[in-house]
Amino acid sequence: MQAATDEITSRWRMAQRPTLKDLAQAAGVGVATVDRVLNGRPNVRRETLQRVLEAAERIGYPTRVLAARRSEADRPLVRFGFVLHKGAQEFYQNFARALQRAVAQRADIRGRAVVRFASSQAPDDFAREIREVADISDVIATSAINHPTLSDIVAELSETGTPVFALLNDFAQGVRQNYLGLNNVKVGRIAAWMIVTQVRDPGKLAVFVGGNRWHGHLLRETGFQSYIREFAPEFRILDAVVNLETRQVTYEATLELLDRHPDLRGIYVAGGGMEGAIAALREIRPPGKVALVVNELTADSRKALSERYVTMVIATPLEELCRDLVDLMITAARDGAGTGAGQHFLTPQLFVPESF
Repeated sequence: MQAATDEITSRWRMAQRPTLKDLAQAAGVGVATVDRVLNGRPNVRRETLQRVLEAAERIGYPTRVLAARRSEADRPLVRFGFVLHKGAQEFYQNFARALQRAVAQRADIRGRAVVRFASSQAPDDFAREIREVADISDVIATSAINHPTLSDIVAELSETGTPVFALLNDFAQGVRQNYLGLNNVKVGRIAAWMIVTQVRDPGKLAVFVGGNRWHGHLLRETGFQSYIREFAPEFRILDAVVNLETRQVTYEATLELLDRHPDLRGIYVAGGGMEGAIAALREIRPPGKVALVVNELTADSRKALSERYVTMVIATPLEELCRDLVDLMITAARDGAGTGAGQHFLTPQLFVPESF
């Protein structure tokens, strides 16, 4: 008898449960909006979310995600925009994934990350991507080159309340929010130290830079030269080679250097394109004959280390950089552009053949 009564009561209660339409009417919004709120979909204003949650509690609308949606309502939405270059290169693919992980791991915000890649190193390509990302972002970080056009864009965005961070290459100094990356002068000195420590007989040294607009590459070249002048003046540094951070240009230039300078003892690739130098050395020099220092640990540089064609890899600690960057970006989005500007150096990771 009691079981039958309980079943009747349960059916009556179920019949009295408010529907999605009832909730929409109580909140004063459409059914589609209620559906987006309850399923955690994007493009819902915080005020609307709060209104639906309050209406659900008021009319007794049953939902297991109600507590989670309320927690989300208490967390600010921060939209992150990232503009990188060389999207086909493994390092920048790894960088993009690390950025997305760093945003996703933050439990104190509702973070949304958009990662875009400039189609080339041209200022106009960076400018286009930065402007497009700025339309959907609260704060931006980019590895753009140094150019007056880009500095003007950063200044404009800063004035309108969108902070811009410089990554790896310290561009738009004086108007950008903060620089995060390595101390590039020290990186160049580390590369020079490794090469002259490895090489037994003095000779010529070559440095590759991506281009004259890469402030970070020029600082690495400066650090390299300063170390040689101070501690190894018996070595001669050849004029820097611009490789546009491409494999093919680096490959052809390395072959030419090896042909013209039989006493070439060391090569430092200060930016991208290391794959070309590795391929050239594999063709016409035995392992260890020419000391080669490159940047960033990838499948290619790791393999070349194990084969001893690469003497050292100087790598950016991506996970640490991305965690620190997201933290600083959240602060800038909250407090506004221009607060806490400066330089944030990370300690490079050094890998040699015996590291693996």
